[in-house]
Amino acid sequence: MSAKDVDAYLRGVEEPKRSTLQALRRTIVEIIPDAEQVISYCVPAFRLDGRIVAGFAAFRNHLSYLPFSGSVLSYLDKELSGYTMTKSALHFPIDQPLPKQLVKKLIRVRIAESSRQSR
Repeated sequence: MSAKDVDAYLRGVEEPKRSTLQALRRTIVEIIPDAEQVISYCVPAFRLDGRIVAGFAAFRNHLSYLPFSGSVLSYLDKELSGYTMTKSALHFPIDQPLPKQLVKKLIRVRIAESSRQSR
């Protein structure tokens, strides 16, 4: 599994979802350039130091940011008001990429959580 697999996933997504997810992918790569791009649980994901720290997926009526954790989103309740979500997925519109600052916070919380778990 590699960045080429992520490319293949995105090729299978229709517009405007594809462009929105490509923008999210670029943002994640900018924030964690050393992360390995993989497919995990059938969706694009980013692995850092052996742990998945971010991912995304396209669905029929929304896109999802996936922190690969059931607790990350609860840490950012205030910042995430206005978005719909489940315990482990942040849903956002198919034509509106997530703000870069929000993605940075999501990744920072996940990396901190991952660091605590590996101790």
